[in-house]
Amino acid sequence: YLYKCSFNMCMWAAAVAMVYFSDNVGVHVASALLLGLFWQQCGWLAHDFLHHQVFKQRKYGDLAGIFWGDLMQGYSMQWWKNKHNGHHAVPNLHNTSAMTSDGDPDIDTMPLLAWSIKQAQSFRELRADGKDSAFVKFMIKWQAFTYFPILLIARLSWLNESFKTAYGLGASSANAEIEMKRRGLQYPYLERVGIAMHWTWMAVLASGFGRFSPLYGMAYFLLATCSCGLFLALVFGLGHNGMATYDAETRPDFWKLQVTTTRNITGGHGFPQFFVDWLCGGLQYQVDHHLFPMMPRHNLAKCHKLVESFCKEWGVQYHEADLVVGTIEVLQHLAKVSDDFLVDMINEFPAM
Repeated sequence: YLYKCSFNMCMWAAAVAMVYFSDNVGVHVASALLLGLFWQQCGWLAHDFLHHQVFKQRKYGDLAGIFWGDLMQGYSMQWWKNKHNGHHAVPNLHNTSAMTSDGDPDIDTMPLLAWSIKQAQSFRELRADGKDSAFVKFMIKWQAFTYFPILLIARLSWLNESFKTAYGLGASSANAEIEMKRRGLQYPYLERVGIAMHWTWMAVLASGFGRFSPLYGMAYFLLATCSCGLFLALVFGLGHNGMATYDAETRPDFWKLQVTTTRNITGGHGFPQFFVDWLCGGLQYQVDHHLFPMMPRHNLAKCHKLVESFCKEWGVQYHEADLVVGTIEVLQHLAKVSDDFLVDMINEFPAM
């Protein structure tokens, strides 16, 4: 972890230096992409520290999470922990209804994306006529095509939710609202200072240390932000998207739920395993991480062999795919939900 932290800071320093020492547009583009990749790698480090994989004392993990989350990425530690703990408890579990937040927050993506036909139709209960809105119909129909554009702007939403959480301007979910009312922020001062400092250094960098025009600086920021959203979501999207989804009454026991809703990522299609290991930051072993969330990433490869043999022994699906095949599986799953949604609409309204 000392190596990973040092390597990440070298990425950040390189991205900053490319802006500070160069006036070349190509260098600035490369800097923005490197910054996006830096943020993605920070996400995996913050993830490990906040899962308490590194330190025995949770306080140290939380403080490291504030550094890599709030200060370096602009993400609220508390916002992330609330969201991620819910995800680990019930991966790929649907909300009971469109008005509840008792499922996996990571697939609570309606009306933009639906991961099952039931979820695609869930917003009908919000309308007096019990029908799908024109917006829902459009988004579900084309979701296999809008998936990647949505990922590009996902980080903007995460930044917004983090800022609101840290400064008490609102909660991202009903569960987060309850937690904030009961406990408040665990580290209110550090979170607010960390996010303020993040936006300070980001503003200096995006302004080119005072040399960039506002439009040029905004383009730099958006390129870094959108590339990061894509780099992040490519990994955690492959971890669960397109895998089994469940309702509360049909979900299996804990370990089967974790295994059947999760996909491991392997090397393949020209991507060597060492690159996948670096890019995914331990989450290439997503199944194993979900079963043992406090296990340090460097031990997951050993754990993987044991979990795989255990699943084979008990006849439980253990799925792996490389970056290319996994992405195709996700898009095919979205397309199938779209097709089922359209077929159901036609069956309900045969006159169409």
